[in-house]
Amino acid sequence: MTEVIGRRERKKAQTRKALADAALALFLERGYDEVGVKEIAEAADVSVTTLFKHFPSKEALVFDLEEDIEAALAGAVRERPPGHTVVDALREHMLRDVSDAGPGEEFLRLVESTPALRDYGRRMWMRHETALARAIAEESGAPSDDVACAALARFALASRELIVGHEHPRRAAEEIFGRLERGWLPA
Repeated sequence: MTEVIGRRERKKAQTRKALADAALALFLERGYDEVGVKEIAEAADVSVTTLFKHFPSKEALVFDLEEDIEAALAGAVRERPPGHTVVDALREHMLRDVSDAGPGEEFLRLVESTPALRDYGRRMWMRHETALARAIAEESGAPSDDVACAALARFALASRELIVGHEHPRRAAEEIFGRLERGWLPA
């Protein structure tokens, strides 16, 4: 069934996208610290008040797909192919997330070279821990507050930074998630 989106929701989505696109273009052109929210609002043809109705902070303008990310993480666990473990699904999701299909090199360079964005991005990524732990618990038949499910969610999410920063991301993901699958026993 196709969901019908009303005019008001379409306009909100268009404004949100215009703000995020304008912010990213300005940040890539001049650097994050050199661009003010007033400039971003003007580039998107909205007021600063409207900007802050859509984004709680300047950093949030760069990471505008947070809800999609959370849904994709939970979906990776819930919609994994038959025979694939939760750990397999998380490894493949992380590899897809950091592959060439993910954010462009310019974007990653911007985030990694800007302390405020780097810190915000890490905090944002880890905010998905509860939703991911809940999905893992549901899929494994564990209680929703199961500490082992929460630990797997935390370690899986934290592994992204190691995978992205590694010279060979696939090798890093295989090693990290192999250890999560087997436990910390010698390979």
